[in-house]
Amino acid sequence: MNRRKRIRKAVFPVAGLGTRFLPATKSIPKEMLPIVDKPLIQYAVEEALEAGVDTLIFITSRKKHAISDHFDTAFELETKLAEAGKTDLLERVTGVVPDQVSRVHVTQPEALGLGHAILCAESVVGDEPFAILLADDMIRNDGPGALTQMTEVYQQTGASVIGVEEVPEQLTSSYGIVGARQNEQGLMEIETIVEKPQPAEAPSRLGVVGRYVLDPAIFGYLRNVRAGAGGEIQLTDGIAALLATHPVLALPLAGERYDCGSRQGFIKATIEYAMDHDDMRDEILDHLQLLLAREGRH
Repeated sequence: MNRRKRIRKAVFPVAGLGTRFLPATKSIPKEMLPIVDKPLIQYAVEEALEAGVDTLIFITSRKKHAISDHFDTAFELETKLAEAGKTDLLERVTGVVPDQVSRVHVTQPEALGLGHAILCAESVVGDEPFAILLADDMIRNDGPGALTQMTEVYQQTGASVIGVEEVPEQLTSSYGIVGARQNEQGLMEIETIVEKPQPAEAPSRLGVVGRYVLDPAIFGYLRNVRAGAGGEIQLTDGIAALLATHPVLALPLAGERYDCGSRQGFIKATIEYAMDHDDMRDEILDHLQLLLAREGRH
């Protein structure tokens, strides 16, 4: 019988400033920017719920009330939709998070890096293995979601799991990069992890893509991580220390990843997800063809 603890808790670091989307993010959290008609954070939450998570932990800042408001009950809106008989819209507004799922909001006092944000969740996570999802990274596929893929590997092995994808050599300086070897189970066991190395110094082209399942021992290592450039505590440094005592696997994730922390990735994801909507698909395709034809004339 498998007695490993299941992954019940997921941490969503959402305290960042979103500077690449200014001025829009001056008043709107980056994670609330919509891909078609749902904000980025909702896609991440839905992925976590699909994987069986029952406690959502948002590491937020004092100015990001919109995220909490999005998942709260909106009595006036729901009443008006019910009175108007707009049941489809009502279900979409009320069915985001099931009643049995807990939501916890923890304020990160200062933006001191991803590692510090994860440390802020320690008192809620406790001694359980847990997931981390960065809403910037959307991973689209027709099968099991990214976190479901990772929790299945965790249940099989008991090891921490990090989602990765192969990135272009010239972009290694934009990612945490892992060096890994194939173990006896045919899985990729991480031997080293480096934050944003130059191409000549990168151990591979396997970049970390914003999905983690980690042993709670990570908290002890993060407490001892020294702040790096900009005074930030890097999660990558904590994982590098964790490797000395705990196995950590790299899992190439099935699906198409969109870096919605960049404007280009955000627009690509918007177009791709728009294709799922029958009421707009043809019109969007016609417009794209018009744009292509126009570009071809220049």
